[in-house]
Amino acid sequence: MDLSNVYFVIGSAYAGKSTLVSNLAKKHDAIELNENYHNEKLSELDSKEFPNLTYTRDLKDWHDFIRRTPDEYVTWINNVKKECETVELDILKELLRDPKVKGKKIFVDTNISIETLHSISAEDHVIVMLSDPQISVSRFFDRPDPEKQFLYKLMLEEENPQAALDNYRKILTRINSKENYDKLENSGFKVIYRDENSSEEETLKLAEEIFGI
Repeated sequence: MDLSNVYFVIGSAYAGKSTLVSNLAKKHDAIELNENYHNEKLSELDSKEFPNLTYTRDLKDWHDFIRRTPDEYVTWINNVKKECETVELDILKELLRDPKVKGKKIFVDTNISIETLHSISAEDHVIVMLSDPQISVSRFFDRPDPEKQFLYKLMLEEENPQAALDNYRKILTRINSKENYDKLENSGFKVIYRDENSSEEETLKLAEEIFGI
C-alpha cells in the first residue's frame, strides 16, 4: 500500500485520539477512520477466523461480558487488537483502491500495533497520544458515549453492583497499566500528552506540526 497520505493516531484511553482525528479530517477535507472503524466489517467476519472480535457480536447475555476476571478480559483485549489489525489493514487497502480517495489525506484512530506501524509507515505519519493512566480508570464511566454507559448499567443490574464495579476497575487498571503506558511512550513515535489546559485547537496545531501538514 502507498501510505504517503495516511496518518495514524494511537495511544491510551481518554487521551483525545478520536477528537483529534475528527478535527484533522474536518480541517483538511480528509477521510476519517475513527475509533473501532473495523466494526463496519463485523457482520461479515467468520467467528472461527476472528473468535475474539465476534465474541461481542454473538454474545447472548451481556452480563457475561462484565463478569469475566481481569486475566480473562486482558487476554481477550490483546487478542482483539491482533484481529483488529488484520481487519483494519484490509479496510485501508480497499479504501486506497477507490479512485475517489486518490490524493486525499486519511486520518486513522487505529488498533494497529507499534511494531506493524514501524514496518509500514513513516515515523512522522504516526502520533502517540497519552493520558494519565489513573484518569483513564477513574473517569471511565464519566464519559457519555453509549457503550460505556451501557456497561455501567449492566453492572448496576448485578446482584452485587459494587463488586461488579470493583472488578471492572481492576480490569481497567490492568489495561491502563504503567507497562502499557511506557511501551507507548517509548515507541519511537512523537507523543502528545493530554493536557486539560490545552484547547482542541492547540492540540490540532501540534499534531499538524508533527505530521508536517
